[in-house]
Amino acid sequence: MKIWTVSNQKGGVGKTTTAITLAGLLSKQGARVLCVDIDPQGSMTSYFRLNPDNIKHSAYNLFKDSSEKRTLEPAKYIQNTSFPNLDLLPASTALATLDRQASQFKGLGLVISNTLQKLQSSYDFVIIDSPPMLGVLMINALAACEHLIVPVQTEFLALKGLERMTKTLAMIQKTRHSPLSYTIIPTMFDKRTRASTTSLNALRNQYPDTLWEGYIPVDTQLREASRVGIPAPILTPSSKAVISYNELLKTLLSKQVKLRLVSNDG
Repeated sequence: MKIWTVSNQKGGVGKTTTAITLAGLLSKQGARVLCVDIDPQGSMTSYFRLNPDNIKHSAYNLFKDSSEKRTLEPAKYIQNTSFPNLDLLPASTALATLDRQASQFKGLGLVISNTLQKLQSSYDFVIIDSPPMLGVLMINALAACEHLIVPVQTEFLALKGLERMTKTLAMIQKTRHSPLSYTIIPTMFDKRTRASTTSLNALRNQYPDTLWEGYIPVDTQLREASRVGIPAPILTPSSKAVISYNELLKTLLSKQVKLRLVSNDG
């Protein structure tokens, strides 16, 4: 089972769209995919037409039950979506209270990692939608994953947000047994604007080793997919953005193979 986290400390960069589109592509290829939403905003959960304000079994209940040392059955918290091979561990807005409760609830840093270990035989891929805030939820998302995907909008303020994210990663790296590899993904690229082209060139100069060589273009089909609650690869498989995401997926899969080979050699 491969576990990828999609994260950035700046919102509005295409984080949830990236997670769902990659999940949709993988599920269409026949892979069993679990989407994990631990962002209190619940955008991924809302995408699949569940209400994060009113959900009985969610990631919040998973954290709460884990802190109370209850026997966990992961399937209890997982929802089927209406799409083949695609399940969801939904978010609840109550997740926003976890950091305040961290002093009461001990041992929350590995809840997602420990839960996913119990699901090894049930899924081929897990894609985690991480919150933008550094706290117990982001720590869970980063601790659980094998590879991190960092979407960044091709505009100036998003580049500043990326600087914060790379500093957070440097801090997290010190606590991991093995280094966390990551790929930066330029999103919402509009070749007609100077802001986009300048930002993309800046990314290529500043992050030559971790930046994906492609980019995700601005595409209204992504917004339409969100509006109707259908992953873009299923709704509009030939749209510009989906074609780009498919190229990204090929890169990520080849990178995963290389990482595994290096690990085996070591």
